Amino acid sequence: MNLEKQLEKLIKAKYKKTIKTCTDEQLYDCVLQLTKDRMAEKPVITGKKKVYYISMEFLIGKLLANNLINLGIYEELADILKKNGKDLTAIEEVEPEPSLGNGGLGRLAACFLDSIATLGLPGDGIGLNYHFGLFKQVFRNKLQMAEKNDWIEKNSWLNKTDTTFEVCFGDRKVTSVLYDIDVIGYENGRNKLHLFDVSSVDERLVKKGIDFDKTQIEKNLTLFLYPDDSDEDGNLLRIYQEYFMVSNGAQLIVRELKEKGRDLHRMDKYVAIQINDTHPTLVIPELIRILTWEEGFTIDDAVKVVSKTCAYTNHTILAEALEKWPLSYIEKVVPQLVPIIKELSARVAKKYKDPKVQIIDGEKRVHMAHIDIHYGYSVNGVAAIHTDILKDTELHHFYEIYPDKFNNKTNGITFRRWLLSCNRELAALLSEAIGEGYKKDARLLEKLLEKADDGKVLNAIDDIKRQKKAALAAYIREREGIEIDPESVFDIQIKRLHEYKRQQMNALYIIHKYLEIKGGKKPVRPMTFIFGAKAAPAYVIAQDIIHLLLVLSEIVNNDPDVSPYMKVVMVENYNVSYAEKLIPACDVSEQISLASKEASGTGNMKFMLNGAVTLGTSDGANVEIHELVGDDNIYIFGEKSDVVIEHYAKADYVSKDYYKKSPVIREAVDFIVGKQALKVGRKENLERLYKELLNKDWFMTLLDLEDYIRVKDQMFADYEDRERWKRMMLVNIAKAGFFSSDRTIEEYNRDIWKL
Repeated sequence: MNLEKQLEKLIKAKYKKTIKTCTDEQLYDCVLQLTKDRMAEKPVITGKKKVYYISMEFLIGKLLANNLINLGIYEELADILKKNGKDLTAIEEVEPEPSLGNGGLGRLAACFLDSIATLGLPGDGIGLNYHFGLFKQVFRNKLQMAEKNDWIEKNSWLNKTDTTFEVCFGDRKVTSVLYDIDVIGYENGRNKLHLFDVSSVDERLVKKGIDFDKTQIEKNLTLFLYPDDSDEDGNLLRIYQEYFMVSNGAQLIVRELKEKGRDLHRMDKYVAIQINDTHPTLVIPELIRILTWEEGFTIDDAVKVVSKTCAYTNHTILAEALEKWPLSYIEKVVPQLVPIIKELSARVAKKYKDPKVQIIDGEKRVHMAHIDIHYGYSVNGVAAIHTDILKDTELHHFYEIYPDKFNNKTNGITFRRWLLSCNRELAALLSEAIGEGYKKDARLLEKLLEKADDGKVLNAIDDIKRQKKAALAAYIREREGIEIDPESVFDIQIKRLHEYKRQQMNALYIIHKYLEIKGGKKPVRPMTFIFGAKAAPAYVIAQDIIHLLLVLSEIVNNDPDVSPYMKVVMVENYNVSYAEKLIPACDVSEQISLASKEASGTGNMKFMLNGAVTLGTSDGANVEIHELVGDDNIYIFGEKSDVVIEHYAKADYVSKDYYKKSPVIREAVDFIVGKQALKVGRKENLERLYKELLNKDWFMTLLDLEDYIRVKDQMFADYEDRERWKRMMLVNIAKAGFFSSDRTIEEYNRDIWKL
């Protein structure tokens, strides 16, 4: 049936209306159903071997536009709706955003599922169906407040299945229920994202904000992603969640193998399990438990086959982010795994005496990453510099034992969402300039370099950027109530709020600029600084940084001497949908983490693809962006990672020394607790942040601040050479092809999964 007739039939059956007479909400409802029906017609991708990608997060974003593009019917449907006086982009706005992830880790997992299906590889995701996800961010009195993010609607992408499993904990047993979301490849077949829920979940448990009784496990297990773990109950709940996810996943994998008549002793020939960060680590002892308790394996045989089936992706250099659970907690939640974990630990201890590689340490804590490394067959980092740091310092003791296990897989992004969907104007221009091939093979974007001196193409890229800036300005006016100048430079920093990502350094630059303008030094062109970030509710300093940004927004935007030249915007409830509006409008992409601390970053890739120029440290994937675009098309500042690592090793960094010797630093830092800031902000939050910068500054903000100011000022000056800047935009777009998640997944498959 043709598309228009199919849609008309759905509308008539459901609402007894026509396309013209439907509301946008009714149309969304029917377009959703039409898309699901079309996806269901696509063949399921099959093969001898299949990958299961297990992750605590899948930040999938809104799915309608992405699925329509992958089905190849987006333009046709847009034309049908337009003919009937309707706008597909308005209908896309109706869709709620699934709240199934937090940041880069979850967004990466979503991109990977898209690429696995696009490449025609058999591979499913395994995660949890969080009812309220992370949280909805609202600002009150210039402070972040957290509210539940109620995203699940009656008609959604979730398909309830009749698959259920029993999951046993030490003190209770729960029944799971499985929801599937179809994952469609670009012009290819279909895989699934399996999301497990608990049948006894009770949303009424959440009373105020995001507070709930953390002890009622049967009712709270799938309510929130990353519940507050600042107390023992919160820690235990996280272990309950992690075990619930992997137990369901392991049971599903074993069931699917048995249904296909596969020999479980040869599991590794049919299955690869990718452990995304340390949260799913318990899948290793859980699989060993199932094989020994239920399938009659000896412990030796179970350990052997599981070790050849599981692979681990490390996403962090921060030691505190590698999970270490007290053994007593695991004993409370899943006592059945404790003998297995002790056995795995004893085998390591017998072989290796180094305390740094033990699974259970002297304080009786279980190191999850150590289980993954000893009992998995691959360990990968997610950017070249990240993997080198793992091998040379953070995991060096393991690298000496298992050099062959370590490999790098630089992260990537799916171009279908981050170009074809969120910047259709640029995608159309690229198709006209270099052909359609880049949609399938992003490396073909390099052909754009042939147009580096083509004034028509350069001006068209610049015009699209201006359109996107005007659209973002209108959206911010409507959403945030702040008027920004589309002709100003848009300097954007959007990512999770964490001290190592150094939003506080950007804030100090804003203070420095504010004081310069007050002193009569006016910039050539106005500047707009835009932030988007959520802080973990228990992360106090991160909350204080948000408070400072909101304080600066009020001071700067309401100062008649300064606001014509500068605006500060902290967008509320930053998410994938907001990112899709911010990224195409960006001029300056802020990637300013302390060198050696950001594993990769993927926002840097999305900005680059959309023609923004990176301002960054030599950290994560910035290093590879720098190599690709060359010195003339990126702005790098700050100390290199080896210098930073040495500072940590010697413990010789003293932030107060930088404060004392630099009037510029001193003036900016003192502003935080100056009269102006205290007049509009909260003394407690501002003083705590001030003391943190002065007495600790663990992520060395003041180390790089002066260089950051110097390079950023140069960048703003260079922006005025419009012809040069347009070429920089073009080079960044042309060189972004390497960062396709299709390339990343090809490498995972070639080196790790071998599907």
